[in-house]
Amino acid sequence: MSTTETAIASAEAHSAHNYHPLPVVVASAEGAWMTDVEGRRYLDLLAGYSALNFGHGNRRLIDAAKAQLDRVTLTSRAFHHDRFADFCTELAALCGMETVLPMNTGAEAVETAVKTARKWGYRIKGVPDGMAKIIVASDNFHGRTTTIVSFSTDPEARADFGPYTPGFEIVPYGDLTAMREAMTENTVAVLIEPIQGEAGVLVPPAGYLPGVRELTRERNVLFIADEIQSGLGRTGKTFALDHEGVVPDMYVLGKALGGGVVPVSAVVSSADVLGVFRPGEHGSTFGGNPLACAVALEVIAMLRTGEYQQRAAELGDHLHRELGLLTGGGAVESVRGRGLWAGVDIAPALGTGREISEKLMEQGVLVKDTHGSTIRIAPPLVISKADLDWGLDRLRAVLSA
Repeated sequence: MSTTETAIASAEAHSAHNYHPLPVVVASAEGAWMTDVEGRRYLDLLAGYSALNFGHGNRRLIDAAKAQLDRVTLTSRAFHHDRFADFCTELAALCGMETVLPMNTGAEAVETAVKTARKWGYRIKGVPDGMAKIIVASDNFHGRTTTIVSFSTDPEARADFGPYTPGFEIVPYGDLTAMREAMTENTVAVLIEPIQGEAGVLVPPAGYLPGVRELTRERNVLFIADEIQSGLGRTGKTFALDHEGVVPDMYVLGKALGGGVVPVSAVVSSADVLGVFRPGEHGSTFGGNPLACAVALEVIAMLRTGEYQQRAAELGDHLHRELGLLTGGGAVESVRGRGLWAGVDIAPALGTGREISEKLMEQGVLVKDTHGSTIRIAPPLVISKADLDWGLDRLRAVLSA
């Protein structure tokens, strides 16, 4: 067997089969390119589901991590450390908020947001104990913990994991009337993705997000924006909500916050909302650790320049123009997205999303499929226009073969 086949066979023999990765074994990466164990190079058009917004091996982030590795990497939250205050201060300022509660993974941050909303509902809004309700959208993806899959509408994510956590109302994404009708005095929060990533990069109708903001404010309900994939430059703005001029009550952040170097996530909100917690009520041994804070501080500093947002906006316009030209010819049914983020619906007659992804891999381009014949394109924001065009040329070749 080849080196690739040997590595994959070993992984299959000794790991749980909860993923179905493409048959490529990456050994190194830089910028928007990855190299496998046999020396073949691939253009990365997935960027770790937006965790790698700043590219592989970004020197600023690697240098920040290396410098911190020589100092201290973990104290637990039993003690203070000298990077924590700066991290919380700078992230709160980036979000236009006051208070930060750091965690590690996106799913942990969503769980934190759910717990925050419930506690806020009981302590501040006055909802009767055990009666808090959170409204979510169909086709959502917020993670894979037991609580989160309890309000998923994806059978693959949900089946066989019951009994499910109660307290959630599911309404159609983009339907403000349905959300209004679902609200009661016991509703404490609306939790939505400004753009639904896993569902195929679905952008809601114009006016929907401002409408959610107005409705939640009228009904004294928290607006929680899951910007784990859509945030931190991906769409051409710092947050996807910025395109609509909307500010939520709470941001849920992750992925790119750790720069693809370490897992970093956070809930960012007002002091009144996050102030409901008391010592011992929530936490994480690794949440807000010195290494994570050092890397995230560099991410925040990079975002403050606006360079990456502008790059995503300009290259994103080019990406969507080029992808739009593929529609109408029978190969591509539709294209959606914003910035350097696109969902491309391939005509089923040409193959499944998985099959198209495998053909692109053979051409040296890495993407990922979702929901049948949809592929997602989300390159690192540092990708060059020439490399992006090279990848699009490979896509055209695959679709016309």
